[in-house]
Amino acid sequence: MKTRLALLLSLSLATAAQAADESVAEVWTARCKSCHGPDGRARTQMGKKEAIVDMSQPAWQKARADDDIRAVIAEGSSRNKKMKPYKEKLTPQQIDSLVAYIRAFKKG
Repeated sequence: MKTRLALLLSLSLATAAQAADESVAEVWTARCKSCHGPDGRARTQMGKKEAIVDMSQPAWQKARADDDIRAVIAEGSSRNKKMKPYKEKLTPQQIDSLVAYIRAFKKG
């Protein structure tokens, strides 16, 4: 009985984690991909037009703390006015998930 319960709990946690991953990917696709691209490299029409940085570059990743990334998502960018604030459209958990998603772009 304990084995079944442990297995059921493990499967439930794995399913919840997978749903969270899908959720952040869906948020990225809906809100970020059109400018930043599927991989954060900004090789999109808007990314090129606005000279958006490649977030997969190690130098970019190293130069920004999670709090900095979180602030730009929440408050918008002072460098690019087209990057609007998302604090009213996304939950704090979604913003945190996006920070982790962006960190996964890191090359090397």
